[in-house]
Amino acid sequence: MLKVGLTGGIGAGKSEVSRLLVEHGAVLIDADRIAREVVAPGTPGLAAVVDAFGEDVLAPDGSLDRPRLGSIVFADPEKLAVLNSIVHPLVGARSRELERAASEEAVVVHDVPLLAENTLGSLYDLVVVVDASPETQLDRLVRLRGMTEEDARARMAAQATREKRLQIADVVIDNDVPLEALERRVGEVWADLVRRAHARQE
Repeated sequence: MLKVGLTGGIGAGKSEVSRLLVEHGAVLIDADRIAREVVAPGTPGLAAVVDAFGEDVLAPDGSLDRPRLGSIVFADPEKLAVLNSIVHPLVGARSRELERAASEEAVVVHDVPLLAENTLGSLYDLVVVVDASPETQLDRLVRLRGMTEEDARARMAAQATREKRLQIADVVIDNDVPLEALERRVGEVWADLVRRAHARQE
């Protein structure tokens, strides 16, 4: 098994790269999706979040009101640390469970948005960084996700710098390119990952 950490700044196109890798045959473990699963209604994770932050963080249907919780924690580093101390261990445990379920020959891609911020590179056999210029990121966030420029810049500033992400990269996928070029590059990277996975089996 080859364990790959996949990361990239917001708007860099990491989701598109993970989708292409899955098409090639990667087993994808998506940290964001798991983070939503572990605080779904009825889970111990949601109960712990409500214990820490109160009933106000629940939507009328009993699910987590993510925007409301976000407005609380992103304005207060201590509260963010409390939330992370609840969610991160649950995400880690579920990720390990999914990894154990994959076959021995698998290329397992962990899609981890905050890999650089949380210095998690050592957990993986190699780190793939999807890279795009800040101008490209900003354009995508405003044009495709409907963010205001101010909100987009704030979200980008809250993440690791482009330089910090590139420092931890074993492989870089440039996504300042048309989709066809990205697809070609992901194909090359996939072939390399498969070679590495086979080498580990020998």
